[in-house]
Amino acid sequence: MQPSAAPYEERLTAPNSWWLISFLVGVSFALILLPFGTLPLLGGLVGGTAAAAVVASAYGSPRIRVVGDSLIAGEARIPVSALGGCEVLDAEEARAWRTYKADTRAFMLLRAYIPGALRVEVTDPEDPTPYLYLSTREPEKLAAAIDAARKAHA
Repeated sequence: MQPSAAPYEERLTAPNSWWLISFLVGVSFALILLPFGTLPLLGGLVGGTAAAAVVASAYGSPRIRVVGDSLIAGEARIPVSALGGCEVLDAEEARAWRTYKADTRAFMLLRAYIPGALRVEVTDPEDPTPYLYLSTREPEKLAAAIDAARKAHA
């Protein structure tokens, strides 16, 4: 029995400015409800802030994990045996792969508030996806975890 690779997990948390915007959405709801009295104003503040915070958290905080023989990125689950080489992208190269170098068939877990990324080739001939673009704060560690999982399950 081969030892399993060390798992990797990262949550791409939303930036602090999104939480400020969530509060400002709540203030906007409170101002809309101001003519109806104090209780609706407070309800609008609390309800609007809570709703905006839920949306910011849901969209702004996907997880990337390497567990066992799989890479889990957001809603996608890909076996590491179907993955090829990894390319660590700095901020400028990541921007290029998000824009003019991008392939419309690629799977992109893209978060513009994270400058670095990892591009991983998909080698499965049955899969039309040419590569995965994963926004990550630690692209080197993610690439190492994918390589370790591929070697452990080869």
